[in-house]
Amino acid sequence: MKWVTAVRNNKTFIGIVKEEKVINLTALAESRDVKFPSTLIEAISLGESVFGQVETLIHSDSAENHTYELNEIQLKAPIPRPGKNVFCIGKNYRDHAIEMGSEADIPEDIMVFSKAPTSVVGHGDGIPNHSSVTSQLDYEGELAIIIGKTGTGIKKEEAMDHVFGYTIINDITARDLQQKHKQFLLGKSLNGTCPMGPWIVHHSEVPNPENLSIVTKVNGEVRQNGNTSDFIFDIPTMITELSKGMTLEAGDIIATGTPAGVGKGMKPPVFLKPRDVIEITIEGIGTLRNEIVE
Repeated sequence: MKWVTAVRNNKTFIGIVKEEKVINLTALAESRDVKFPSTLIEAISLGESVFGQVETLIHSDSAENHTYELNEIQLKAPIPRPGKNVFCIGKNYRDHAIEMGSEADIPEDIMVFSKAPTSVVGHGDGIPNHSSVTSQLDYEGELAIIIGKTGTGIKKEEAMDHVFGYTIINDITARDLQQKHKQFLLGKSLNGTCPMGPWIVHHSEVPNPENLSIVTKVNGEVRQNGNTSDFIFDIPTMITELSKGMTLEAGDIIATGTPAGVGKGMKPPVFLKPRDVIEITIEGIGTLRNEIVE
């Protein structure tokens, strides 16, 4: 099941993609006078019970009246306003750690930073160039985990039970700000620098999230061509480490790191410029597409 947050006729709704069409669950529930979550975070927080509600709605006789073609709606980020910063795992692919430094930069312990909620935008949205504050805007294609069940001190063998699903994130980074401030928050959190989407795919449709191809193209040129099987720290480790003494909540987002091939790693470095189009495709998830704008 693919979950979306979208807009049609200036109304935001949550829905699912089925057979390349979008079913507006918000409008469908309203038409049947049924109480239903108004945001995807609320839906995720309901746990497995939400799927019974969805099945009842989509098989009702009025479902067809609230079903649209994809080109009839505008996709937003599946979670347009995360409840907290997006958790990001740094240097989680060996080759990327090396391209950003050397063998000595391969982490022995999990490396975590974050992106502010205000950085989040959706599939198809423009990414501001931010030329007044950076000249080194870079891309990073990443698989993102959506937490489905709140927990603290989550055991590794139970970690996957806390996963709702997966989406794609482009961890756009201002490399010069990152270097100047000696930490990652400012360089990672400029407005519009966390494209996310196009949807969240439920974990049941992604049986092996640690064996997915991930390809990033800039203007049609392949820049990153990796596989999540190359994670240094696997998904259960990420969830377990993050939840040690800190509560992970339903709707929280974890970006799992990026493969080699970023612009800064090229010789000489090649950074993004206006009208550049970045497309990130992850096997079993879809393609996230955005363009750099002035």
